[in-house]
Amino acid sequence: MIDARHRNTALLVAGCFFMENLDGTIVTTAAPRIGESLHVAPTAIGLVITAYLLTLAVLIPASGWLTERLGMRRVFLSAIAIFTLASLGCAFSRDLTMLVSLRVVQGVGGAMMVPVGRTVVLSRTEKPDIMRVVSYIVWPGLISPVIAPIAGALITTYASWPWLFGINVPLGVIAFAVAWRLIDAGDAGEPAPLDWTGLALTCTGLGGLTYAAHLIADTGSGWVPITALTGGSIVLLGLAAFHLVRARHPLLRLSLLRVHTFRQSMTGTFLYWFAVASGPFLLPLLFQNVFGWSAVRSGVIVLFIFVGNVGIKPTTTAMLNRFGFRTVLITATIGMTASMVGLGCTTSGTPLVLIILLTLVSGVFRSIALTAYNTVALSDVPNERMREANTFAATTTQLASGLAVAVATIALRLGDLVTGTSGHLAYLVAFVLIALFASAATVQAIRMDPTSGNAIRKVPVKTR
Repeated sequence: MIDARHRNTALLVAGCFFMENLDGTIVTTAAPRIGESLHVAPTAIGLVITAYLLTLAVLIPASGWLTERLGMRRVFLSAIAIFTLASLGCAFSRDLTMLVSLRVVQGVGGAMMVPVGRTVVLSRTEKPDIMRVVSYIVWPGLISPVIAPIAGALITTYASWPWLFGINVPLGVIAFAVAWRLIDAGDAGEPAPLDWTGLALTCTGLGGLTYAAHLIADTGSGWVPITALTGGSIVLLGLAAFHLVRARHPLLRLSLLRVHTFRQSMTGTFLYWFAVASGPFLLPLLFQNVFGWSAVRSGVIVLFIFVGNVGIKPTTTAMLNRFGFRTVLITATIGMTASMVGLGCTTSGTPLVLIILLTLVSGVFRSIALTAYNTVALSDVPNERMREANTFAATTTQLASGLAVAVATIALRLGDLVTGTSGHLAYLVAFVLIALFASAATVQAIRMDPTSGNAIRKVPVKTR
């Protein structure tokens, strides 16, 4: 049973997840205002986003070891404090160097905050309750990329850009106070020696790949440095994998991939996040650059993704219990594929109700699938390996979400090349290409065992 304390802890972690993800994208629409204030080009503000995402990607793998060394309570409270104080520093930044430096510090807090928070909650969750607890944690992460663009626009229009970071301060203070009361001391001890080789290879590879994603999204970057950095990062990650499967005490336990449900979930999550995060990025561009809509109107329409997310959430657990993970994931990934193609086919003459419906449906399917992926991933993981599994899952999700905008940008560039125009047809090609990732997730879901996740379902599927 999930008591009130356990539920409140899960909601606390959900709030931290929301803050972390919101800060990854809220700066985008405010780039011109920030650049003007700091006397730099708007394109230079891309470093503010990249520094944060790169730090998250680099340090998340080390969060598991740090938790074992210092204990969950100490690390979680420190993470919230670092994130909050760095946010305050960002709000008072007076030049780009100071802002980027403090975003790195903010990323340090974020890299520990959510993975450790998930471990706090899930390490004390019985298998039958995992589905419900994960649903508490996941949905705020789905909301933040949707509301970030319009939130950034409203804040910079009616207040000033420092409030993009200042809003984290009261939220962080509240989170720290609640965490102080809810999080137990837990166990700290003498963990295995830190895998310095794995840390160097993994962090450098993930950092390089994340920065390559930033260069791809920056239309002024040349393809030579992008190709070199991407290729070098992939080689480093290959060497990291080679090391991790042989190390006695690896930074990331690749042996977790031997657990069928965990492996299938990580693969599906990685593919599906590209479609999930690309939609909120491409839709405002389509609505404003092609349809000629205002930023406010396009932002309001994109918010229907959020409506779909929240509207379906109360039924997700019952749906998974009734139909099983494989069936739900096949349906959700097919639905996402269809909705992405449908949105790509819309024009300025398409009835507004139909556009809203397609946006709403895409939000429904993104919520269902990601809740299912996050839940089934842990269904067969032994309790003693839950901390390692959480670190692995957090790293996978962060990498996919960090690369998603670059993938969407590449898809749009390919649309330009294929159609010879930057108009509607280019966006149609981009949406179709993004839909292919959701289709690949469908193939992955079809390959799942029909009994996957039955260990945490309340209505197991009968097998012959």
